Amino acid sequence: MMLITVKEAAQAVDGELHRGSADDGSETILSVVTDSRKVESGSLFVAIAGERVDGHDFLGKALEAGAVAALVDHVVDDVDIDQIVVSDTVAALGLLARENIRRRRAESEPFTVVGITGSVGKTTTKDLLKALLSSQARTIAPIGSFNNDIGMPLTALEVDSQTRYLVSEMGASHIGEIAYLTSIARPDISIVLKVGVAHLGEFGSVENIQQAKSEIVRALDEDGVAILNVDDNHVVPMANLAPGLVYWFGQGSDAQIRAWNVSADDHDRASFDMKLPDVPDPLHIRLGIPGRHNVMNALAASAAAWYLDVPAEDIVRVLGEQKRISPHRMAVSTLERAGASFTVIDDSFNANPDSMKAGLDGLAGWKATEGGVAPFRIAVLGSMLELGGDEAALHRGIGEYAAGLGLDAVIAVGSDHDPALDSLAGDLVEGVRAGGEGTAAELVHDVDAADRAVLRLALRHPHAVVLLKGSHASGLSGLAARWERNDSVPDLAGLSEGKSIQNGETL
Repeated sequence: MMLITVKEAAQAVDGELHRGSADDGSETILSVVTDSRKVESGSLFVAIAGERVDGHDFLGKALEAGAVAALVDHVVDDVDIDQIVVSDTVAALGLLARENIRRRRAESEPFTVVGITGSVGKTTTKDLLKALLSSQARTIAPIGSFNNDIGMPLTALEVDSQTRYLVSEMGASHIGEIAYLTSIARPDISIVLKVGVAHLGEFGSVENIQQAKSEIVRALDEDGVAILNVDDNHVVPMANLAPGLVYWFGQGSDAQIRAWNVSADDHDRASFDMKLPDVPDPLHIRLGIPGRHNVMNALAASAAAWYLDVPAEDIVRVLGEQKRISPHRMAVSTLERAGASFTVIDDSFNANPDSMKAGLDGLAGWKATEGGVAPFRIAVLGSMLELGGDEAALHRGIGEYAAGLGLDAVIAVGSDHDPALDSLAGDLVEGVRAGGEGTAAELVHDVDAADRAVLRLALRHPHAVVLLKGSHASGLSGLAARWERNDSVPDLAGLSEGKSIQNGETL
């Protein structure tokens, strides 16, 4: 972060400095953290009172680890550390991040903020754009999906005098949230990927989601640039809100940054031709990451990179070099477990109807294993949350979609303690069975049962490919972590039992 003292930080957040040591607040803050386990010498520890854990209980540990001060909402007695007292530590974290960005903009060297939003694809686009810009200059971007009122400010606080680019992922679960994030780090370039139905239950309508996503375009000044998806009817009207330049990306003829001749190899890695403005010849792109849907994310990232003068040859090279992106997003690995060997496509970070279909498309696009053998394709699906009153129908629709793709099996993971999650998983199975007789389906009630069900199938079908996709509450990211560690299998008995899957019979 930019150099700032404890006293200056207190002023920036309009806090009251309670000195816990003999210093006068002149010590320099070198980093800002919200996790006491990440405190290092010179850190400012931000104490956040959560539902289960209160950061104020860890001030002593932060001091022992080298923290120079703590940001708190009340004075914690008996801890000899400088404490900046505010009414809301999360809001104060945002103010401190805003001050850090202000100080960086005051420097003479150029600095650019790129903001990214959309109902699906934000993290992948962020990862691709970070790779593209990092090939040219120092670039800061969040790890994973740090895109809320805590994660985004923490990323902005990593910016220092050497940072040329900040790529900021901005998510929203209600109107006004992106406007708040842009007040911390106003974007010079705003990218809008797609308006879908993620968080529909929170927003109430797709129109409200559109309004929320448009806040990233409204935040631009007259020198700002909007990069918009020309193929999304809910994104196109946002051009009217842009005070400056607008560039369109997509696969339609109106796109200035356009993809055509899209194809995919047997592992669903896309290839396509791409047109960039002012670049006379088409570029041929071969993505290193799986998922045909990532063509749109690559276009959006390329559009921003092109505008920021990344050479065309570097765009081609870097996009092809990216084999893995943030965890639990179409990450491919091979697992040997309990005598079975199978390929895992881990896309378990979260799920909404758009991303669920994209993940299923990716599984369906997996045409052959490394040996050229047709795979046995298994989708392990969890429930999707915050979809409102149509959630049951949306889950049945996803089940039908999976069956329509001709997948071999769907394992829907419910919950043995949450009837609502279990019911939604049941809706997934109903949809599969309504979609035809070619896809087998089974409802299980926890990830242990899902683990066993996958292993039973993988033992009988040696060339299995398994997709993990569901909301965080479904526990599938935990199953992915278990597989990554290759922990022991719960209750190995009976794994080899059962029949081969044919004609849609249950597992």
